[in-house]
Amino acid sequence: MSGADPPAGDDLFATPDLNPFAPTPEGSSSDVATDAPSKLRLLDRGHTVFGSYAKVLLVASEPAVYAQFGPLSAYPRAQAIRELYPRLPQSPLPAVITCVATTEAARGQGLAQRIVESIGQDLARRGFSAIEAYPDLTLATDEASAAVPGFWLRCGFELVIDDERYPVMRLGLT
Repeated sequence: MSGADPPAGDDLFATPDLNPFAPTPEGSSSDVATDAPSKLRLLDRGHTVFGSYAKVLLVASEPAVYAQFGPLSAYPRAQAIRELYPRLPQSPLPAVITCVATTEAARGQGLAQRIVESIGQDLARRGFSAIEAYPDLTLATDEASAAVPGFWLRCGFELVIDDERYPVMRLGLT
C-alpha cells in the first residue's frame, strides 16, 4: 500500500515501532512493588509519562520544603473536590498542587513560595496552562497539606471559588 506509515505496515490500526509522543523505554521500569500502597503505585504509573510529582527544597543539604503536584488525573481526592464546583473551566484541565509542607525551621523565609514558583515554571514547560490548589479549611493550619488561601495569594494565585470548606485557588501559566 503506497503512502502507508512504514512502521505500521498495511495495518492502519497497528502500533508504530516508533512513537515520538510515547515515553522512551529506558528509565520506564518501576522500582515500586506491586503490593505498595495504591497512591504510590498510581503516582509511579504516571511518572514515566508526566515526570516528577514532587520537589524538595534543601537548605544546607537538609530538607526544608516538600511539595507534591501533578496532573489532576493523578489525584482522585483533588478530582472529587474540583467536581464540587461545576463552573470551573473543564478544558484544559489544570495541574494541581496537593501538598506544601515546610519544616519548622524553614517557616517564614519564603522558601515554600520559591518551591511553588519552581513548580509553576516546571508545569508551564510541560504544557499546562493553569495550576489549582484546594486548601482544606476544615483542618487546623498545621494539619492541612494544601496550605491556606493567604499563602496561595502571596504566590500569585487567585481565589476563584470562595468556599468555607474547600476554596479553589488558581494560577494561570503563560
